[in-house]
Amino acid sequence: MSCVANILVVLDPEHQQQKALNRALQLARISGARMTIMLSIYDFSYEMTTMLAADERNVMRDSLIADRKAWIADLLEDYNTRDIAIEIKVVWHNRPFEAIIETAIQGQHDVIVKATHVRDGFATLFFTPTDWHLLRKAPCHVLLVKEHDWPEQGKVLAAIHTTGEHQHHQSLNQRVTEAAQKFAGCLSSEVHLVNAYPGAPITIAAEIPEFDTTNYRQAIEENHRLALAEHARAYGIPESAQHILEGLPEQVIPELAEQLDAELVVLGTIGRTGFSAALLGNTAEHVIQTINCDLLAVKPEGFVSPVEV
Repeated sequence: MSCVANILVVLDPEHQQQKALNRALQLARISGARMTIMLSIYDFSYEMTTMLAADERNVMRDSLIADRKAWIADLLEDYNTRDIAIEIKVVWHNRPFEAIIETAIQGQHDVIVKATHVRDGFATLFFTPTDWHLLRKAPCHVLLVKEHDWPEQGKVLAAIHTTGEHQHHQSLNQRVTEAAQKFAGCLSSEVHLVNAYPGAPITIAAEIPEFDTTNYRQAIEENHRLALAEHARAYGIPESAQHILEGLPEQVIPELAEQLDAELVVLGTIGRTGFSAALLGNTAEHVIQTINCDLLAVKPEGFVSPVEV
């Protein structure tokens, strides 16, 4: 089964271990996908070399690009890539996320694969500005790779919002679940669904003594359970793989992923930018900092990247 057709993998020039490349090659073999390996480079000192003519600066820049392409070719010698169609692309750009997104648009890639890393001395992961920009602005799926293996007969966890009243929530739920099933099919894995629901508001319970928090919590849970069951029924996902948990998504999803030992978490990103992103944040961006496995971020239907080619 094919879950992707055209992969864009972003290399990490600062780390010896290329986790994204390893994952992308595994995915390409499983899916029979073609792959573009890209590296975005930029050296401001080249632009500041005013003593050189423009043509000379261009020659220096082209020489550096050729050197990086040779480095990638040497890197690939350690891999068996004979059965995979691979293109190497080195892009000179002072904003890596724009280089990645422009390449994804031009190449009509359906997934961007990029590595994440643990922050030195901390258990949490370190995400660069490029990671955040890709989550918000990439036109296709973004697969952020961590350390967790992808064993067969594993679990893929799809995080959905079943009680959303807006059509875009329902549409995004469908896209998330369909993406989870595609990847689970490739990995011979089982799809699980998770939906977080809020607890009883503390302020109401404090101000209204007769407010029954137990009944309120049970009613909310049942509402979410029924909605999740209806959604799951359309995809043939059994009740044993449906999880309704009280709490914030950024707490519930990582905890369940660890309990299930999930190999992949799939969730939707609205793609907020500007002031609304700073003010409201984004569930996906909170979740990915604490999950212990790979994450696949899915955009809403009809999403158009603000980055123009």
